Parts: sequence; structure tokens; C-alpha cells
Amino acid sequence: MLNLAMMLEDSARRLPDRDAVVSGSTRLSYAAVEAAASQVAHVLAERGIGRGDRVALSCPNVAYFPVVYFGILKSGAAVVPLNVLFKSREVAYHLADSGASAYFCFEGSEQLPMGAEGRAGFEETEECEHFFLITADPAAASPIKEAQTLGQAVADSPSRFAAASVEATDTAVVLYTSGTTGRPKGAELTHANMIMNAVTCHKLFGVAEHDVHLVALPLFHSFGQTVQMNAGFGCGATLVLLPRFDADEALALMERERVSFFAGVPTMYWGLLSAQTSGRDLAAVAENLRMAVSGGAALPVEIIRQVEEVFDVQIREGYGLSETSPVASFNHPGRKPGPGTVGEPVWGVEMKLVDDEWNEVPEGEAGEIAVRGHNVMKGYLGRPEATAEVLREGWFRTGDIGRRDEEGRYMIVDRAKDMIVRGGFNVYPRELEEVMMTHPAVSLVAVIGVPHQRHGEEVKAVVVRESGADLSEDALVDWCRETMAGYKYPRLVEFRDSLPMTATGKVLKRELR
Repeated sequence: MLNLAMMLEDSARRLPDRDAVVSGSTRLSYAAVEAAASQVAHVLAERGIGRGDRVALSCPNVAYFPVVYFGILKSGAAVVPLNVLFKSREVAYHLADSGASAYFCFEGSEQLPMGAEGRAGFEETEECEHFFLITADPAAASPIKEAQTLGQAVADSPSRFAAASVEATDTAVVLYTSGTTGRPKGAELTHANMIMNAVTCHKLFGVAEHDVHLVALPLFHSFGQTVQMNAGFGCGATLVLLPRFDADEALALMERERVSFFAGVPTMYWGLLSAQTSGRDLAAVAENLRMAVSGGAALPVEIIRQVEEVFDVQIREGYGLSETSPVASFNHPGRKPGPGTVGEPVWGVEMKLVDDEWNEVPEGEAGEIAVRGHNVMKGYLGRPEATAEVLREGWFRTGDIGRRDEEGRYMIVDRAKDMIVRGGFNVYPRELEEVMMTHPAVSLVAVIGVPHQRHGEEVKAVVVRESGADLSEDALVDWCRETMAGYKYPRLVEFRDSLPMTATGKVLKRELR
């Protein structure tokens, strides 16, 4: 038996009274998180949900996320974390594609009506039978008609539930990713994948007597989920949750909670350096901060220098993907980091550079990065052909083009696909193009990424209108905002009479860029 929920259970046994989660004014001990997760597991078990089933979760960085996440795992089911910005159509697609039996959804706010969007998506999905609305106040009545709240569901549930017996190769988490050639795919990550990657983080970062993590990365994403939540729970750390990154608030929490571990994407570090610091004791922040980790996009050398100057800590960059749980390589502590590199393969993982035929390229040449090890997914859920395209003899093709320096460190030089990285979030043009083509005034569209000082890249749509159509840039942006998640819709629109194409009709995005 090997259940990812043991990361919580073990720390709850060893350190029951230690703060596990700090979320606003809420502080939950490890014993409290374990008890609440057990109640969630009972709710699922009573409905016949367990090993082999999948349960979806839409929740921001609040205390309910780890409670429900580990409750699902304790029941033996697999967690399907969903982006909190999804609209109802996107929710419906992911529920149906994953075959989720149940769905836990946070109520959200007036500005982000997650509960309403989630319930609408649930009602479009016949296969998903159970919906639980997570209200900020567990005793509150449901603001959505006929939707049972989590508080109501767990009211009479026992607070003890031993983690279900599952195999190491059973799926623990289904993380949705997407290629440029199709709709989002669910990467099946096993209990062994997730536990080994969390343990690898312990080896990489060391385990302090009592680490305090500021968790600003979204927990529905693999980076924050593994590097901070799972790894942190595994060693009895305290997680200080920030639902939405705000640099001023982040610095205040780092000072007040004596944060020792921060992980973020480059734009977060840029924000910390640009924040208003009057009255803030940055010396105290720097004194407590022992580890700073970055991923998701290349980190400018100047930001690395400024962070070291202001916070007296060396940022360590790494590389990974949802399909690799996610950590694959890292600039290891104890070795001089290579600015602009993503370091060497982590313990138990191999990397190489290959050509289109899977042949390793000659030393010094660029090639597609391939990864093999305990971190590689077992495949895309329900997509054997897509799995066969990227997996061979344990090796996973990442789609990223890299080089290796003379010291064995890897650097990312390009993306083999057209994926856009906006503020650390992956945006897949083909998915957006398919949605935009449903607009009656759009004849043809190509989505590209353009440089942006703060977000790294911004999403731009180059559009050919239908003949005679009267469609403005602002109107199309507003339409996209209503139909797509907030991080991915195009902020920039350019209208053209035609798009550059190859002889076979493929749009030349290179020329558009």
C-alpha cells in the first residue's frame, strides 16, 4: 500500500498540535486537517466512491483545498484539481472527460462566481452524480438552490478514517494539460509519482526543524501542489495560504509569519521587488527566508541579482511539467547555480536531448528534452494514442527544446510547440482558436504570444473577420473574457485581411510574431 494521504497522516501523528494551515484568520493544526479530511472521506465512501473513481475539486488557496484534496485521497479515489478561473463550459468538459463521480466546488465571490459556474458545468454533465458546494462559512446555508454544502454533508461524519489501501501504481491525481493539437488532456499521476516527487523536494531543499511556506502558487497547479503542499505536509511544515498573489500582502505575511520558504514564478519575484515597502521590516523577512524557488518561465538574471541583494537569498530555478509530477531538474543547493539554466536532473531522474526519431543528438546540439524516472506519468487518461506519441520505453518527450552545458546543466532555448506562458500559466493557442472560431464574426484566427514586461508573454489574437462583419477589438476581447478563463483570454486583438500560410494551409505563426 502507498497512499499519498500518508503525507498528512504521518505528520498528524507526529505533530498533531502544530499549525498545518494558516488561511486568513483561520489556523488549523495537523490534527484538525486530518479530522476534517477524514470526514470528507466518509462522505465519499457513504456514496460508494473509492478506489478507481475520480473526484474533481475547484478551490482557491484556502484551508478547504488541502482538507478536501487529502479527503479524496483517503477515500482511495483520485483528485482532479480544476483551475478556479474556469467557466461553466470548461468545467463541464473536464468533469465529462475525467469521468468524475463527484465534484467539490468553492462558492467564490461576486467577482469570481466559482460556485455558480461550477454548478452550471455540473448540470451539463450527466456522468457526474454528486455536487458539494464549499461555503466560506461551513455553517452557512447554500446560496445555490438544491446544492448541498460541504458543511451539511459532513455534519454527522466521524473524524477518523484510515487511508484506503491502494497500489503505488494507482492514479492519485489527474492534472489537466493541453497540447497545441487538441483539447486538454488529463495526465495520470500515480501515488508513487507524487510521493517520490515530494520526497525529492525534501532532498533538494533540505528539511528545517519547522519550515513555514508562503503558498502563493495556485494549489490546483502541479508546482504549488507538489513542491509546497505535499512536500510541506510530508515534513510537518506550516503552509500560509494566499488565495491571490498580491506583493504587498505577501511581504506582510512573510514578515508576520516568519516565512522561511517561498516558491513563485518570475512575475511574483518581480512583484516583490516592486512592492511598497515603507514600514516593512525587510531585514526580518530576509533573516527568516532560507529558500526561494522559481519555475514556470525563465527568470531574468537581473531579478536573481536584485532578490539576492534585497532578501539575502539565492533563487534556485528548476524545470518540470504536469506530466513529470512536476519536478524534473533543478539547480541544486550546494552547487553554484547557472543563471539561465534549469539545472541538472533531480535524484532518480534521467534527461536527454533527442531528435524527431527519438535518437539522442550529438553533444553540444539542441534537441527536444526527454525525461525518464519515478516522476513520469503513466499516461493521458483515456488517450492511448496521445500517450504513445510522447512515451517510449519510459521516456517522456516534453516538447521543449534545450541544450546542455559542459557541467551537465540544461537550459530551455525554445518550445517545440506554440504554448504561451503568461504569468506562469500555460496558455494553449489551439484551444483558444477553437473557441474563437465559434464567434459568428470570426472567419479565421491565430493566437500567439507577444513579449510583456510583467507577464513574460501576453496573449494576442490575429483575426480575419467574416465578410461584412462589424466587430471591434474591444467587443471581441469582451466576448473572450466571458467565455474563457481569466488567465488565458486574449487581451490584444489585431484584424487582418489574411494570414500568412504555407503551401499546405498551415498558418505561419513565426511570421506573425
